[in-house]
Amino acid sequence: MTQSLPPGPDYYHAFFTQDPAWDGRLWVGVTSTGIFCRMGCPARQPKPQNCAWYGSVGDCLDAGFRACKRCKPMLDRAQSEPQVQALLAALDARPDHRWTEADIRAMGYDPSTIRRAFHRLYGTTFLDIARQRRIGQAVKALGSGARVIDAQMAAGFDSASGFRAGFAKLMGCTPDDLTRSEDKPNAPKASWFDTELGPMVAVADDQKLHLLEFADRAILPRELSRLRAALPAPIRLGRNAIMDQAEAELTEFFAGRSARFQTPLALHGTEFTKTVWRALCEIPAGQTISYAQLAQTIGRPTATRAVARANGANQIAIMIPCHRVIGADGSLTGYGGGLWRKERLIHLERQFADQGAKAAL
Repeated sequence: MTQSLPPGPDYYHAFFTQDPAWDGRLWVGVTSTGIFCRMGCPARQPKPQNCAWYGSVGDCLDAGFRACKRCKPMLDRAQSEPQVQALLAALDARPDHRWTEADIRAMGYDPSTIRRAFHRLYGTTFLDIARQRRIGQAVKALGSGARVIDAQMAAGFDSASGFRAGFAKLMGCTPDDLTRSEDKPNAPKASWFDTELGPMVAVADDQKLHLLEFADRAILPRELSRLRAALPAPIRLGRNAIMDQAEAELTEFFAGRSARFQTPLALHGTEFTKTVWRALCEIPAGQTISYAQLAQTIGRPTATRAVARANGANQIAIMIPCHRVIGADGSLTGYGGGLWRKERLIHLERQFADQGAKAAL
């Protein structure tokens, strides 16, 4: 039995001989126990007739299998990549350092190997993550009232032009554009959240949250530009009560304590897209549906493609849970924040569903 897997070799042989060509690409669901395992699991080898083969952790979860407690296949994938762990630890120790390929080589790693490993796990490079971290420090400093030059130096940028270029690549404008405008009542503010799945950029006025996106999304600068054009007042860097509420609820969510979001949201879209986004918010945490099922939910069963486009146009990640929509075949498709994030979010929310089931007993 295969799910989302290309025609290939004897999966049983490849898996249990730990064929390196299939490492991280093949999981087994044991039908006699209801658990799924990663390659190299120390548990007793199941019989071939009790094995179901899957191409992702998400496929195993959607098929109803539970994670094995011995090999822990849901453990952060970085833990299976020692060089990735080492570099992330080094980045935590020196967040303001201007990391280069020379630093990677000095730690004993090949830059091209590291580049592939980070792309495989996170869809980006280590150097890009380090650069985003420094820009994030600058966003926080500017939001607290620091001068642009001070934020630049604190973030480890020697060049003013390099700092402005890096800032503009992420935020879609220069730091001056977000700091020099007059702070009017109810002016929208932009801020930076650090989360378990990477940094996020948020925009909120005193009444509603307008945007919540992962900072590494290529579409973020365009989304911010459209939002600046749509809002009645210029966006400034800073914080407000809505921002604090959103960050507090995200903290509770990632800590596994609550999947309930009450931050008021501003929906920027057509009536159809707003209908889709409201329907997304009705999907219980821990459950997934297909695009076709979502189209049926809103009474537009023939609008599957339009529903998928509306799903992709969502500008408020996690709180409008577009990650709960999967392919008709159970595959984790179509998530702008990266399939690795979608996989992690679905796994996290299954814990909320389990907690609800236990409470009902």
